[in-house]
Parts: sequence; C-alpha cells; structure tokens
Amino acid sequence: MTRRDALRAGGVGALVGVAGCTALPSAPSRADDSSGGPVAVASFFSFFDFGRQIADGTPLTVENLVPTGLHGHGWEPNASITRQIIEADAFVHVGKDFQPWADRAIQTIRGDDVETALINARKDIDLVDLAASLDREEEGVGAQRGKDPHFWLDPQRAKDSVDNIADGFAEVFPEHAEAFRENAEAYKSEVLDQIDSDYEAIFDRAERDIVQLAAHNAFQYIGVRYGVRMRPLVTSLAASGNVKPADIREAATVIRDNDIRYIANGVFESQRPARQLLRETAVEAYFPVTPYAGVRKEWVAENWGYEEIAYNINMPTFEIVLGNETPEAAAPSEHWLEQWRNFEPI
Repeated sequence: MTRRDALRAGGVGALVGVAGCTALPSAPSRADDSSGGPVAVASFFSFFDFGRQIADGTPLTVENLVPTGLHGHGWEPNASITRQIIEADAFVHVGKDFQPWADRAIQTIRGDDVETALINARKDIDLVDLAASLDREEEGVGAQRGKDPHFWLDPQRAKDSVDNIADGFAEVFPEHAEAFRENAEAYKSEVLDQIDSDYEAIFDRAERDIVQLAAHNAFQYIGVRYGVRMRPLVTSLAASGNVKPADIREAATVIRDNDIRYIANGVFESQRPARQLLRETAVEAYFPVTPYAGVRKEWVAENWGYEEIAYNINMPTFEIVLGNETPEAAAPSEHWLEQWRNFEPI
C-alpha cells in the first residue's frame, strides 16, 4: 500500500504500520501544556504543521495561532494573540506584507525588546511574479510588490521553508538542533518529495492543461510547478475578493472552450460564484481545494496536516477537474463525495 493509498483509505490512522510513517503529533493548546517547556507559535497553519513535525520528539511545543475554521490570510486577531506571541520563545511567520497583524506583532517585539525569537519561514525563497490579471499595487503580495506569496503550495519550495524553520529552532534551542534537522530531513524526503511526485503524476496524466477555480488567486505555484494553467475566478489575492460580471463571463468562455464539467472551489471561500457558474454554464459540480491556510473542526479531530489535506482534499479534486477520473472513481470514499460535491459553506 502506498502512502497516498493509506491516507485516502483511512486517514491518519491508516498511516500506522506503513513503513517509515507515523501518525501526526497532536496540536496542543497553551492550556494543555503543563510541562512548562519551550513554546513556538506560528502565524499560519502550514508552518505550524511543518514546525510540529520538526519538533516531534523534543520538549518544544508548537502552536497554531489561527483559530479553526478561519483562513490564515485576512484574519485580524485580538490582543490575546499578541500576548501569546510575546510569551512564546519563538514566532514562526510568513514574511513581510502577507499578514498585516503578524507584521504589527513583529514591530512590537522589535520595538519593545521582547525576547521572542523571530523565524521567517519565507527567508531566501524565490517567489514568482503575480499573474498578469492582478493589481501590482495590491496590499499583501509578498516580499516585493508584484510577487506571489503562496510559495508553500509548491512542495519543493515548501522544503526550503522546512529548512528555515528547523534552522530557526536550532538557533533558539541548540541542545535539540540535531533532532530538529533530522526530523526536517525525514519530513522533506518522506512526505514533501512524495507529495511532489504524486502531484506530478496527476498533472502528467491529464489531457487538459487548464483548471477553472471558483476561488481566489492562491494556486499559481501549483501551475508553475506542474505546467498547468490555474484560472482563478477571484483575481485578487484576498479570499474575500469580489467577483465581477466580466470574471463570470471569462470563466464561462474558458469552461465552454475547454469542455470543462467540473471546477474547484476554495473550502474557506464563498460558494456563491461557483453556484452561479453551475446555473449559467455546463459545469455539473464543484469540488474542494485549499491552499493549506486553515483547517476545519473535523480535520483537527483527525489531526490532519499539510500531508493529509493534500491527499484527502486537493489531489482528489485535481483528478476530477482535470478529467483524469470521474468523481466516483477519484473520491476517497462515498462519504467524501456526499460531503464535497457542491459543498456547503462552513
């Protein structure tokens, strides 16, 4: 049984017994941490998950600051989150100009000489240009204006962020540096390289080279990595961006010209535009995708991380929308199909 088959067959529990694989560590909250050990907090789900993989087996606890059910980009926390950051030993963030609240917290840390170590998961990672349809002056586009910040969707770039986090942890907690780096190497080779290989197989098998998304522009790195055109309906980087009549008309043309029957829609985004395309085009259904920016309650209950979301949400949907498989064949289970075909908002 492959790693992908194990994940799709039984979620996290099915990984137990697969060679070289173990279930994910839990995601403890501050209230659950009675050890008094070191704590690192993360501003974004993906890097929280990478961090807890790197810290596995050490006294370091890693916490996700973004509440369950919320998208990591565009959320504005209250003052209690800043206190959590100040009280933590380390703060893993996504770099400048992506999460304004995180930027403000970093300014507070630097201005008040707070001892919380700052770990930039995006350090020295090459970013691609924004899609031509996007406003170059839009706030929150990465390290430089005109760059797309969603690099972690490319598993190879994600590996660089794993190294950045491991190096940051090793600098703050040098007594566990070897464990951090060993865990990072194992996660990169056993998980991210496998995800990369499985994504590549999906896109190589496809006869169509275009995916219509009823979602915001967060998936360009998938397109760049695997040679497919990602067509977002919402052309801004913000998940709450508005859909214009011209966007709907252009999507309808793409759907007609490419004989598209199924489209993808963001799990944490509005379903109204997708439903409009169902009404006005030949599209039969929409299915879920997510840029790993947030988690649902049931994903937390099953201890899902970046890996589980890739295999149980994004990959089945890409198989469907590329026309590789029918929804019935691509779905991990009948329950998945019932839950995610034209799914309801959270």
